[in-house]
Amino acid sequence: MSIKLDITKIIKAKYKLYPVMLYYLTRLVNRHQEFRMDYNEKQEVGFFSDMIPSYTVFHKESETFSILWTLFTDNLDDFCANYEKDLEQFGNNHSLSGKPDMPGNCFSVSMIPWTTFEGFQLNLQEGYQYLRPIFTMGKYYEDDGRIILPLAVQVHHAVCDGYHLCRFLNELQEMINDF
Repeated sequence: MSIKLDITKIIKAKYKLYPVMLYYLTRLVNRHQEFRMDYNEKQEVGFFSDMIPSYTVFHKESETFSILWTLFTDNLDDFCANYEKDLEQFGNNHSLSGKPDMPGNCFSVSMIPWTTFEGFQLNLQEGYQYLRPIFTMGKYYEDDGRIILPLAVQVHHAVCDGYHLCRFLNELQEMINDF
């Protein structure tokens, strides 16, 4: 599903968008079991007690990406500080896994800040077995005095129905509105 989030309050507060969105997405993923589900080593469906975000960073000079991850803390400012530390320490590592030793309880977030979109779809090789959510943000833009961020969410229908996804997205917009 792709939606348009009103992120005006985040932008006006002059916070960096990416870490704030990572924080909000992680808070909500951890609030709802259906977003924390995966297969265990015996191929049985279960769920993680908590999840942390893995996210892409872009390297302008090589036009490549690396994946970092940041441990989640329940305080926005602490999380943003941890994000900045990880970005400073590992952001210039050009290997695919920019920060080593990624824990097993990660979910994916990426951003395409070069264009806005109305829809976005990923085709994963292991798509039928991939139960974790994937979030993709686009370029934000102004519309009628509001700042709008396109967000695409990919979930597996076996563990997350439209009801659950809509509840998640409504809660996300409410959190942003309360920023």
